Amino acid sequence: MGAAGGRARRRTGSGCAVRAVAAMPMYKVRPFHRVGGEVLAEQLPSCMYRLPNLHRLPSTAASPPLPQEEVDPSLQALESRQEEILKRLYELKSAVDGLSKMIQTPDADFDVTNIIQTDECSPLTTNGADLDLMLGKDYGALKDIVINANPSLPPLSLLVLHSLLCERYKILSAVHTHSSVKSVPENLLKCFGDQTKKQPRHEYQLGFTLIWKDVPKPQMKFSIQTMCPIEGEGNIARFLFSLFGQKYNAVTSTLIDSWVDTAIFQLKEGSSKEKGAVLRSMNAALGKTPWLVGNELTVADIVAWCALQQTGSANAAPANVQKWMKSCKNLAPFTSVMKLLK
Repeated sequence: MGAAGGRARRRTGSGCAVRAVAAMPMYKVRPFHRVGGEVLAEQLPSCMYRLPNLHRLPSTAASPPLPQEEVDPSLQALESRQEEILKRLYELKSAVDGLSKMIQTPDADFDVTNIIQTDECSPLTTNGADLDLMLGKDYGALKDIVINANPSLPPLSLLVLHSLLCERYKILSAVHTHSSVKSVPENLLKCFGDQTKKQPRHEYQLGFTLIWKDVPKPQMKFSIQTMCPIEGEGNIARFLFSLFGQKYNAVTSTLIDSWVDTAIFQLKEGSSKEKGAVLRSMNAALGKTPWLVGNELTVADIVAWCALQQTGSANAAPANVQKWMKSCKNLAPFTSVMKLLK
């Protein structure tokens, strides 16, 4: 009994202790407040402290305008001067580059006259071009050059070249009249002469057909179906002269082309002042060499001589030009053309 009673008392005492602990609060909690029946919770902070939002762009109205920096006039003048110096340096560099290219040219240090005089060419009657290469190879057909020309202004240089080609090749020549022309003088119809020896067509090397036609300028074709016509007396003369197979260096070829253009556009079609300037240039050139370009006859001599004959400027030519014209006249092809002018 005694022991049981002691255990009960401890329990009882223990229970009393529990009740004592429960009556004493361990921490305090602020109560909720009711306002009009609504519970208001305490607003607790969500962060320790606040910072401004850096990702939000400031409004233009709120941010004050930045002050404009004033440019120093001396600095602006310095920049303008620098730009001007750079521009002048660029122009100077371009000029020096152009001069360096001229100096580095192989023929720049040589005298053009010496190049022309040392340009060796064989006579026209000993050389010949490869007609198959020049005109195309066509088996069983004669290579025929067809030229349309106006009888009111006959291309004398082409007739001279025809006579020279006849000395080199076997040429079948023919003259026809187009329906656009009413009448042609008798001497132009017989400008190629009469071919006394008639041979079969296949025995000739080249055909040369001249058609008197109402055209503004001479036209030539050697492939009637496939090629565009070559127009102009000077261009046709260059082509016909190439059939002799002459080879020239770049300087000589350029001078020949220049004299041909000068004879056509200034000596033949230019004013009296232009003709006088051309005659003076010819006189100076013929004072150095017997022909216009070097020591051999070229297409430049043929075209220039014919232009002088057609314009009637031969009588007013200077001394060297007169001597050169006599040299041309001593050649048979030039003599035969003189008959057409009478």
